[in-house]
Amino acid sequence: MENSNRSHFWPSYVDLMTSLFVIMLVLFVLSYLNFNRIETELRANAEQMARIRQIDSALKKLDRRYFRLDPVNNRYQLMIDVNFAPNSADIATLRPDQLRQLREAGQALFGKMRQLAKDPNINYILVVEGHAEIVLWHGIPNSKLDPNRGYQLSYSRALALKNFWQQNGYGFNGLHNCEILIVGSGYFGKSRDKVEHNNRRFTIQIAPKFKI
Repeated sequence: MENSNRSHFWPSYVDLMTSLFVIMLVLFVLSYLNFNRIETELRANAEQMARIRQIDSALKKLDRRYFRLDPVNNRYQLMIDVNFAPNSADIATLRPDQLRQLREAGQALFGKMRQLAKDPNINYILVVEGHAEIVLWHGIPNSKLDPNRGYQLSYSRALALKNFWQQNGYGFNGLHNCEILIVGSGYFGKSRDKVEHNNRRFTIQIAPKFKI
């Protein structure tokens, strides 16, 4: 009887150890594959961060006569006062010196974007954002009287700037990995200046999109 029990014990023991070995092997393979995946992701993230730093460094070299970095919102303000006629988005009504400055700013920005576009692994979103100045109308801010008008007007002015640059040979859509977005934030944009007069300016934002 004792010999019979022993004879059953050893096959059962061998089966148990074999099962444990298989389980440990599977867990080891899964852990190894998971570790490789995490390592690959970390390496990719590190490469992307390095590229982002390179892009930020390149953008900081934009002509400071025309561009100023807003460190809070990480956007560039176009430091040119644009005196559109009230309720108008006709860029042709601007003074000749303002048009010249806008043209030179477009040239500087286009040159920088063309330089960045040489990296085929990165796409870019270029955001041209228009703003609108809050003024009083019979003692009431226009932002309360007609807030939607601010969105319409600021968008139309940003579109006018984009078209102005394109007409002068700076067509950002022509860059194969640059997507341009026209935005109008009206009276409520994040990059608003405390001095309302300065809110007639434009904001430029450049964001990289990495190809996966």
